[in-house]
Formats: sequence, C-alpha cells, structure tokens
Amino acid sequence: MMKRITLVLFVALLVIQTQAQNKTDVSLFMRSDSLQQAEISAESGDLYSTIGHHGPAVENEWLALRLYFSEKAAIDVYSKAKAQLELKAKTWYPTAEEQKEGWGADYYKVGQTVGLGGVRLWDGEKVVPLNPVSNRTARVVKEVNSSYMEMLSEDVPYMGRKVDILVRVTVYSGERNAKVEAFALCDEPVQFVTGVNYHEGQETYKTDGLMATWGLHPEDVAAELVEIGAAIMYEPADFVQTEDDGTQFMLISKPGKQVKAWVSSACGREAEVNTMKNFISFLEK
Repeated sequence: MMKRITLVLFVALLVIQTQAQNKTDVSLFMRSDSLQQAEISAESGDLYSTIGHHGPAVENEWLALRLYFSEKAAIDVYSKAKAQLELKAKTWYPTAEEQKEGWGADYYKVGQTVGLGGVRLWDGEKVVPLNPVSNRTARVVKEVNSSYMEMLSEDVPYMGRKVDILVRVTVYSGERNAKVEAFALCDEPVQFVTGVNYHEGQETYKTDGLMATWGLHPEDVAAELVEIGAAIMYEPADFVQTEDDGTQFMLISKPGKQVKAWVSSACGREAEVNTMKNFISFLEK
C-alpha cells in the first residue's frame, strides 16, 4: 500500500513539474469583452477587425505566431528580445515604452502573402485563397508541454468543388521551430501552397529543404525597425515545384490530403541568434 501511495505522489509531482516547465501558451478572444475562449466561429469567415490580435495566437518562449481570421489565412510573427511568455500580458501589442524595456514587438509584415508558413491552395496555375467560406473556426489548445492553434475553413471553392481545409500550428517548450500542418477534409486530393515572404533589401538563403530570409520589414506598428529572420523547413519530396512572385517564395505540394512543414524566426534584438549567419547556423544544426 505504501509503495502505491509513493508511486501516485511521484506521478503527481512529475505532472506538476512538467506543467510548471511548459513555456507555451495560447490566446483567443473577442476585442469586445477580452475573455479568453477555446473556440470562435463566424459564417462570414472574417473577424479580422473584431477578434483579438486579428486571429488565434500561440507562443513559446522564443516567439509567437498568429493566424489571420480573414481571407488571408496567413501566419504572422511576434518577435521577442528575451525568452519569456508575453501574449496574455501584452496581447501582441506592447507600448513603445514597454518594447524599449525588453518586451517583444510585431516587426513582421505579411501584406498579401502567406507570411511565414501560411497555407493556401494551388489549382495548377495560380494560388487559390481559403475564401470564400461557409464558416471559419479558430481553436486553441494548451497541452502539457506544447500548445497549438487551428483554423478550419469550410466549403472553400476549389477546381469545381468545395473543400474543407484545416490548418494547425504547434509550438513546443524549449523548441524555437514550430510545426505547421494542413489537412484537406475531403474525398479527393488537393495541392497546397505554403512558403515564406520577403521584402526588398533582405538577405535570402535557399537549399533543398530550407528557405530563409533576414532583414528589415516595412513595419508600421512597432516602436523601431529591427531585423527579422524567417525560415521554412520542409521535406523536398513532398513538393513538386517552387514559385517566386516577387513577394514570397512559394512551395507547391504534390496532390494529397495533408502536408507538413516547420517554421522558425529570430530577431536582431536577441543575444545569440541575431544575424543571418547565426540564424542559418542554428537552423542547419
């Protein structure tokens, strides 16, 4: 009996310790009441102006990511100067004074691109946005040592039919890289589009399985301009072609029902991963 009690206590302490070390978090709320929610839906598919930080968000100690709740369905980046959780405290937008005191900021500029690892579709000739929809749903989940956000876009017109597309972004404690997965919830395969955007004057780096950029984004909400690194890592065999439209490097998948890639980011305010050279060195490890 004593051994059983000891085992139960050990397991309980292990769970408590693991949860205490979970340096990930989620955030999803409407601006009208700021109450955190697990799931939010809209038949319009567009809550960009009324949902907190324009869509669901997740973070670990190194960075935060959000999925725009609109026709963009792009992934945006929140960069940090030091390793800590910030979403609940600052909801993506610290003041200029707080940024100068060491809090992170929104230096990344998505524009009309996929951003960093955002997902769209390919019809054989062009990009197909995940829009219009009959309904769009955002969901966030915090687990023992990771957190994820999902966005389900329902009845997206695609090559003469309608498809449901689920995008999931997962962050992990102690792991800078985040996983992006996309699933086609339909009978027939689709071709996915993902990638990373870039801006004039940025450094770029491409090898099989890795695309990376480094430099300034034309940001207009941060207190200062800071160089940002962004990268997408992927299995080359999962993709059949790449495209460069002058604003983003795009990966076009083989026909299928799911695809996966990893994304990462760093910024010039960090102590170690603060240059393109250091960023690439980190990624290639």
